[in-house]
Amino acid sequence: MARALQLAERGRYTTHPNPRVGCVIVAGGEVVGEGAHLRAGEPHAEVHALRDAGARARGAEVYVTLEPCSHHGRTPPCADALIAAGVAKVVVAMRDPNPQVAGRGIETLRAAGVAVETGLMEAAAQALNRGFVSRMTRGRPWLTLKLAASLDGRTAMASGESQWITSAEARADVHRLRAACGAVMTGSATVLADDPQLSVRDLPMSVRQPDRIVLDTNARVPPTARVWQGDARRYWLVGDVPSRCPDGVEIVELPRGADGRLALDAALAALAAQGVNEVLLECGAELAGAFLLADAVDEIVAYLAPSLLGDAARPFARLPGLDQLAQRIALHYTDVRQVGPDLRLSLRPQRRTAE
Repeated sequence: MARALQLAERGRYTTHPNPRVGCVIVAGGEVVGEGAHLRAGEPHAEVHALRDAGARARGAEVYVTLEPCSHHGRTPPCADALIAAGVAKVVVAMRDPNPQVAGRGIETLRAAGVAVETGLMEAAAQALNRGFVSRMTRGRPWLTLKLAASLDGRTAMASGESQWITSAEARADVHRLRAACGAVMTGSATVLADDPQLSVRDLPMSVRQPDRIVLDTNARVPPTARVWQGDARRYWLVGDVPSRCPDGVEIVELPRGADGRLALDAALAALAAQGVNEVLLECGAELAGAFLLADAVDEIVAYLAPSLLGDAARPFARLPGLDQLAQRIALHYTDVRQVGPDLRLSLRPQRRTAE
């Protein structure tokens, strides 16, 4: 199964909105077939592995990171393909949280006389597909807040000058993070101030450009903004429908919250409905703070530069209302590493409210 998970990693940057899946076929103690799902609409991992194994798949054991599908989507059911190949046993890391499958693939295999085991390296399989699992079980994408700041938690000077606080190595790492998440979201204030592209650069041509999402309550972003350019999926989440829309940009009208701004829970639900599994949030202090206070951030990835910008510089998040220590947003580290001269910290917020 460890090898199947390695194969699934091949689709980290390309399978959106489908899950990342790997498959290994073993006969007589020897690997006879391998496969990975690489892009939506293309053959699934099991099909690639069966083609690789050929006739040797009959009577073999199959190790697959996600329950074989049992429904007709863009491709035929993998459970049927495994049965037709005559495999004897299928070991599944995790059940498919997709309601269209949700155990039916396993039931189909068992009804055909194929032995099935589940749960081997399940946690690793779920971590690999955390966005897909989130969309299927919570009705919202996995949200990662990306920060680039000085050691004293500042993202720009008071004047707005910010290029560049972190190193070239850290910025290159952000491009890989964008590609892995598959969607990048920002707010209108950031677009109006910086006119970012939010694209992936200096990575292999096969890497899929991430979806680009702008939260813009009053539809202030101009049609000429660079974020609208290119061939990626682009979503304009608004409270007021704009009079003009760039070609290829999908407008999603959302309700406003009590503060008059877009309702963040509705925004995330709308993205899930569009098949968005993971979102990388790259934004200013106001929007970062709003998502943190709403308990909507699943992970923080912070790049900290070995520098100090001082009290007048801008913070990475504005968190009004936190007046007592008991109100703090508690975090725990999941990973710490050095990227060039900077530190890359991965943290998970501890939920302040029950989901």
